[in-house]
Parts: sequence; structure tokens; C-alpha cells
Amino acid sequence: MVNLNIRQRIEESENSLSPYAAKSRLSRGRLKWEEPSSIRTDFQRDRDRIIHSNAFRRLKHKTQVFIAPLGDHYVTRLTHTLEVSQIARTISRALNLNEDLTEAIALGHDLGHTPFGHVGEQVLNELFPEGFKHNEQSLRVVDLLEKDGQGLNLTWEVRDGIVNHSKSGIGILGEGWTEVSTIEGQVAKMADTVAYVNHDIADAIRAGVIAENELPASVVKLLGNNSRQRIDTLVCDIVNYSLTSMTSVGDANLKKPIIGMSAKILEATNNLREFLFDKVYNPSLAGRDASKARKVIRLLYSYFLKHEEKLPEEYAWRNDSVERQVTDYIAGMTDQYALRMAKEVAR
Repeated sequence: MVNLNIRQRIEESENSLSPYAAKSRLSRGRLKWEEPSSIRTDFQRDRDRIIHSNAFRRLKHKTQVFIAPLGDHYVTRLTHTLEVSQIARTISRALNLNEDLTEAIALGHDLGHTPFGHVGEQVLNELFPEGFKHNEQSLRVVDLLEKDGQGLNLTWEVRDGIVNHSKSGIGILGEGWTEVSTIEGQVAKMADTVAYVNHDIADAIRAGVIAENELPASVVKLLGNNSRQRIDTLVCDIVNYSLTSMTSVGDANLKKPIIGMSAKILEATNNLREFLFDKVYNPSLAGRDASKARKVIRLLYSYFLKHEEKLPEEYAWRNDSVERQVTDYIAGMTDQYALRMAKEVAR
């Protein structure tokens, strides 16, 4: 068999990327050493491992915002992830960054999300003594829970991007905006925001929660009056702002490039987020479906604490507390599976 040195050629081609881009051959490595692939870089392997994981497949039946919607076109956690990946890749390519790393982070960022969206996350955070954050659970999934406890053994750069993607409700680029070590991680984090502020508007209109003419007039005027226009405006602004930042390192005390937005676009986008929290997100946490979801999570948590022998073997074998095992099990459930399991344990 001829050794084509394909991986090495790809790694050499990365020398033409931006000087701020992560280079796969310079990765900080994996938790456990592995023989390199002959045809894929380490970041490409990470992307593929995420796509083929069980946790990734389960995203198709996990809530984004609206719980158990009747329509076929509502966003799920999987379609959200794919939209984030597409937007992140577009920005990364425009900035001449490492598209493979950006894509891997984007595809893996929500693997630890609970059933029933942020309602499920909120309840598990209340129940589990150590607290629960979906970004930390995503890292736990790729490090410990996938492949029957072996984990996916991803590179440090992908793991860093996954655990630091969360924004915790704060304003974009505001105080408390978690630092991501790679510029590709910054891109994925910003793309996550671009994706959800747009598709959540479409879902809220589809659900009759808001009307299109209710969107703030100043935001519509600046960003656009439909999803396509808004995404284009945001992506182009992020690229232009970030290119300027990348050429300004060393000036004005800027030590490294920042993936960001111009002041006007940033203000408009934060205003749009505040509108969504006020009209969509906060009300969704208090609705009838959310109340049902809370009862389901609480029932499951209480039941498995009392009946730990009922936990699947892959969750029970680890030397963790019962609370940790139960939390891992529930967090991995899809909406439908959690509902079915609640019916079974309630009999």
C-alpha cells in the first residue's frame, strides 16, 4: 500500500492559514495518546467522532425552546447545532482560520444538553447538589460518557471550545463573557448566538407567541426584516470587525484578535436578545409544557435516587455518587424517552 502522506499534506496546507489560526499539528494533544491518522488531521478526526456519537444522534429529539411542538419545522437541538456549524464555518473560512477545528467545536457544543431544553437544565441544576451546566456536561459526555465510558478522547482545543461556549444569559461580549483559548472557539461561540437569535424568532412566530411586527423597529431597520437578511448582516459584520481586529493586534494595546461586532450591530443584537428573553424565553419557562417537563425531571430524579439498581449499566459502573449517575442518565435522555420513562416509573 502506497503511503500517500495525506494527513501531512493537509497539515502543511494549514501553514497558509491566518497566523492566529490553530494548526492541527501543533495541537496540545489528547487526554490519551493515539497513533495519528494517515489521511485526517486531529481536528478532522474529532469532528467525525462527534458526528458518529450517540449523544449527537440524540440531539434530533431534544428541545431547543418549544417543548414537543406539533409542527415539523420547529428547530431541535440537532438542527440548531447544524446551523451553528454552517455559520461558524462561513465565518472561519472568511477569516482564513482552521475550519475543521471550528466545525468540531460547533458540532460538539451542545452534546450535554438536557431533555426539554433550558427547563431541563434549570431543574437538574436545582436538584443535583454540585449544580448543572450544559456546557460542562457536554465536556463530560466527550471525556467520560460516550463509548461506554471510554469517551471520545478529543483534542484539547476542541474540548476547550466546547466547555467555554456557554453565555449564561449575559449580553454578547458583556462582562462575564467566558474566554475561549482559540480564535476558532470564539467563532463557534459567536455563531451560536447568531443562530439562536434568528431561528428562535422564526419558531416563536410559528408558535404564535409573537408576531413579526412586534420585533423592535430599530433592530429590524438595522439587521433586516427576515432571518436571511439578519444572518447575512450579522455574519458580514462579524467578519469585517474581526478582520480589522486581526490587523490591529499590537496597536491600541490589543494583544490578540477578537471575534466581535461593530458597536451598532452589537447593540441591536443585544436588544434583540433582550426582546426574546422578555417575550419568548422567560414565558416559555413558566408555561404549562414547562411545568410538565419539570415534574417529569423531578419524578425521574427522585425515582432513580431510590432505585439506583434500575440505572443502565453504563451509568452505574463508574465510581461516582448516585446523584452524579442519575444526573448523567437524565441529561442524556431525549424528550420522548424521558416522557416514556416517567410514565413507566409512575405506574
